Amino acid sequence: MYIDDIQAEMTCLDGTPQIVNETVSCALVNGNNLLGPVVGNFCTELAIKKAKEAGIGWVVANGSNHYGIAGYYSIKICDEGLLGMSFTNTSPLQVPTRARAPTLGTNPITLAAPGKEGDAFVLDMATSTAPIGKVEIHDRKQIPIPETWGVDSHGEVTSDPKRVLDGGGLLPLGGAQETGGYKGYGLAMMVEVFCGILGNAAYGPNIRKWRETDRLANLGQCFVAINPEVFAPGFRDRMSDLMDHCRGLEPAPGYDRVLVAGDPERAHMKECDANGGIPYHPNLIQHMNNLASSLGVEPMKTV
Repeated sequence: MYIDDIQAEMTCLDGTPQIVNETVSCALVNGNNLLGPVVGNFCTELAIKKAKEAGIGWVVANGSNHYGIAGYYSIKICDEGLLGMSFTNTSPLQVPTRARAPTLGTNPITLAAPGKEGDAFVLDMATSTAPIGKVEIHDRKQIPIPETWGVDSHGEVTSDPKRVLDGGGLLPLGGAQETGGYKGYGLAMMVEVFCGILGNAAYGPNIRKWRETDRLANLGQCFVAINPEVFAPGFRDRMSDLMDHCRGLEPAPGYDRVLVAGDPERAHMKECDANGGIPYHPNLIQHMNNLASSLGVEPMKTV
C-alpha cells in the first residue's frame, strides 16, 4: 500500500508536517501529504509535549496518509507515563446499520493507560467487527472469514474474503442491528468527528476507496495525551488494581484465564522473543519476497 502510493506519486517523500493553529493544549497540523507514520510521530510528540506542560495535549491532523498501527502512537504516549489515545479515519469500508453501501472506515479507537511496574491497559480496536487487514490476511491464506465480518456487493453476508474485498464491505462492530451493530456504527461516526470533521480532512464517503491511488488520501487523525498526575493521585495503583482484579476472576467454561486489553499482544511478543522472530504464513512470506524482488531490496530473513 505504501509502495503503491509512492510509485503513483500520491504521497510526498520529503518535508515536515506543519502546525497550522495551536494553543497551549491543542493543535491543528497539516500533514503535507507525507507518509502517515511521519505525520503520526510528529503529532504524537507534540501531544506529549503539551500534556507535560498543560496536562493534556489534543492534536488533530489533516493531509495525512495511512499511519500503520493505531495503538503504536497510544503506546508511545503511555511510555511517557501518560494516557494515550489515537484515532484515524480510513477509506469507506464499513456499511452503516440498515444500509448497503460502504460509507465509513474501520476507524480504530485506541487507549493506552499505564499501570504499575511496566504494566498497561492497551486497547486497540476497529469499530468494524474486523479490520480490513484481517480480511486481506484470510484472502492471502485462502481461508474463509467468519460470517459476522462482512458482506458482498449485494449486501449479503459472506464468508468469502474476496467478495468482501471486491465491492463488498465490513459490518460494524456488533454485526447487524439486532445484535448491537448500531453501536459500532455510532463509534465509527465518533472517530470521524474527531478526525475528518474536526480536522477538515476528507471524511466518510469522500475518502478515496481502499487500494485506489487516483487521488490524495487526505486522511484525518487525532492524537491525545493526558497527564494523570493533574487529576487524583494514585492512578497507576488503581489501574493495576482493576486489571489484576479482572485477571483474577474465575474463567468461564472453555477458557483458562481472563485477560485485559494488551495481554494477548504481550504474550505474543514474548513468544516471538523466545522464538527469535515473528511467525508468518508461507503465503505472506512469498508475497513479501515478491515485493522485495520487485523493489530490488534484500528480502526478509527467515529462521
